[in-house]
Parts: sequence; structure tokens; C-alpha cells
Amino acid sequence: MSTQPLSGKLALVTGASRGIGAATAQALAAAGAHVILTARTGGALEEVEDRIHQAGGSATIAPLDLVDGESIGRLAQAISGRWQALDILVLNAATLGSLASVPAIDAKEFARLLTLNIAAPQALIAAFDAMLRASDDARVVALTSSVGAQPRAYWGAYGASKAALETLVGAYGEEVKNISAIRTHIVDPGATRTAMRARAFPGEDAATLKDPSVVGNAIADLVVADTPTGHRVRI
Repeated sequence: MSTQPLSGKLALVTGASRGIGAATAQALAAAGAHVILTARTGGALEEVEDRIHQAGGSATIAPLDLVDGESIGRLAQAISGRWQALDILVLNAATLGSLASVPAIDAKEFARLLTLNIAAPQALIAAFDAMLRASDDARVVALTSSVGAQPRAYWGAYGASKAALETLVGAYGEEVKNISAIRTHIVDPGATRTAMRARAFPGEDAATLKDPSVVGNAIADLVVADTPTGHRVRI
């Protein structure tokens, strides 16, 4: 197999400034894709872009706040003006929110969590649907969590958003599987050394957790392989 099986492909990764998003962007770039990096923090995105370039890959940064719905439309307009098709869309950006009992969930924070974790992915799919359909092998990869399928006390807000994301992406996959080359995949990274994990489990020894690069490489392998639509993997 070619060392750059994604050569000529275009990828968009959300939440690409650190953690799993950054690792995934680097792995896709190493496989030959040109990767568009999005996150709120421009400085951190530039660091990821530099690492990709130093490794011989190519990337473009696009700082934006996915909670601002209009920013997604502007991003799609800019990308479609430069490229014909989008081959890989990685829906990684998410917020944990506060861990709280269901009656104690803060309404304002919950609304923001749902906007970033589920409304933004829907808006991204809608904005890039035409470009995904223009690809001869498009993949939409959504990052989930075990709490989306197995409810856990105090994780109701985050878990509900992941359950909704899985259903949304799966439904999209079913809608387009017979009329396009789009395939959807759900990835549960499991326990990984990230800032979100550290917030959720502050007493945990980070050295016992796998590095985000393990997840990033697994996502790149998933995209390169002839993986069927609807496939779900836990890493």
C-alpha cells in the first residue's frame, strides 16, 4: 500500500487544536491528505499546522467558533470556492460541560453544550453535503463516548449529546448510502490522555492512558480502509 494513500484528498477536522483532533489531523496529513484545521484558538492551530508542515504534510488553518452558526456557512463558502470536493469530515469538537445530576443541569450551559456537540455537527453536514457528495469516496467520522450508549450518573448532559450525535450521523449515512459515495463511521476513543479526560477524572494518572496519537492513527486507518458505512469502532 502507498505510504500516502490519502494523497489528493481533502479533510476537515474540528477541534483540531489539541488532543484527539490534533492527532487525527496529523495522522491524516501523514497519509497524504490536505487537512483543514478548525478550532477556536488560532495560536494552537498554528502549532499543529507547523508540526504537520515539519513532517512534510500540508494543512490550512481556519479559526472559528462552531457555536456561531454563521461561521460554518462562511467556512463552507471559502472551502468550496477553492476545492471541488470534501473527502473526509471528522466531527471531533465537543465540550464536556459540568458533571451534574439531571435535575441540577444548568439550562444555559446545557444549551451551549447541545449547540456545540450536536447542532454544530448537523450544520457542518448540511453545509458540506454537496462537497461530500462530489467526492468519489467520502467519509464522515464522528467521535463519541461510551456514555452515549450506556448512561452514567452525572454524565446525562454529555451522554445525551453523544447519543444524539450517533443517531444523527447514522441517519445521514442511511440517507446517502445508495445515492452517493459517502460513508459514516462512529469512533469511541475510550480512555485517552486529553484535557477533557483530565477535567472529568482529575485524580487519574495520565500516564496510564493511551496517547491521542493512537486514536488519530486508528481514524486514519479507518478512513483508508474499505470500511462499510455505519461501522462503529472502540479504540
